[in-house]
Amino acid sequence: MTKKKKILLLTTGGTIASVPGGEGLEPRRSDVMERELEQLRTYYDITVRDVMCLDSSNIRPEEWQLIAEHIFTDRTGFDGVVVSHGTDTMAYTASAITFMLPGIDLPVVFTGSQLPLTDMLSDGPDNLRTAFAMAASGFPGVFLAFDRKVMLGCRAVKVRASGFSAFESVNARYAALVSNRGLVVDTSVIPRRTGEARLLPALSKDVFLLKLTPGLNPAVFDMLTAMGYKGIVIEAFGLGGINVLHRGLRGIRRCVEDGISIVVTTQCLYDSANLQVYQVGSKLLELGVIQGRDMTTEAAMTKLMWAIGQGMTPAQITELFGNSLAGEITV
Repeated sequence: MTKKKKILLLTTGGTIASVPGGEGLEPRRSDVMERELEQLRTYYDITVRDVMCLDSSNIRPEEWQLIAEHIFTDRTGFDGVVVSHGTDTMAYTASAITFMLPGIDLPVVFTGSQLPLTDMLSDGPDNLRTAFAMAASGFPGVFLAFDRKVMLGCRAVKVRASGFSAFESVNARYAALVSNRGLVVDTSVIPRRTGEARLLPALSKDVFLLKLTPGLNPAVFDMLTAMGYKGIVIEAFGLGGINVLHRGLRGIRRCVEDGISIVVTTQCLYDSANLQVYQVGSKLLELGVIQGRDMTTEAAMTKLMWAIGQGMTPAQITELFGNSLAGEITV
């Protein structure tokens, strides 16, 4: 008889572990997941630990750090880790954990559901089965499993609020798919491990996400500087277009001169920010603005928060964003 793989399930709350309450769905501890876990124990040796019990809208960088610490310190003796999590901010958490656990030496798989496990029609059982299969696969990395698809945690984006195909892998192929052949892993997507597994949880919360709109008041850059922000991610137009006429360029220049790292991504979900195509982009590159290329907004935000938290200088951050740490960017 084949020995069962040992999987650690860390629960954080979310819809998958919610029950109806007086004011709507309320997250509960792992006991509400027990019926499904009993079926999974036919295939896996499962240990469950409740880390927190939160709606994912209330999960902050402090909770990311707690989750990362649990994964790192509790993983010993296990073949893989599954983290159940609410869907609303799961892509942010999975991206952040990717950077906080460089060189992770086993599969870490985030999953959740759009309907609670207590609902007869829940998508939770399928998502848990996919997540456990990936956690038992032996391929190290941080992943997100949903709707019979597995993607890199740093490439996942929530694209639907209620549909079961809630997440997509943006600008990268899926790491694995469930088919009539079982879980089929695309080994070319799995990031290559470099060095020993480490826990580097320091983050900076002084990073602001700014979605560009036509006619945006450029005084916003002075305001962000005054508020003490150390990093700004700008969701720009198309390939990275920014309205640099009038005072916009001066505001960005002052931010860069003040040591604020500015990363430019695109509001377009797919493809890449490329500041070298148009004149406005070239002007930004001359100022020292960083190209986000084909990173998701979630990955750009969390990578910048992590880089600043590690004490990197603006020059080091610029160099870091030119490299792929875990498949978050196509170099």
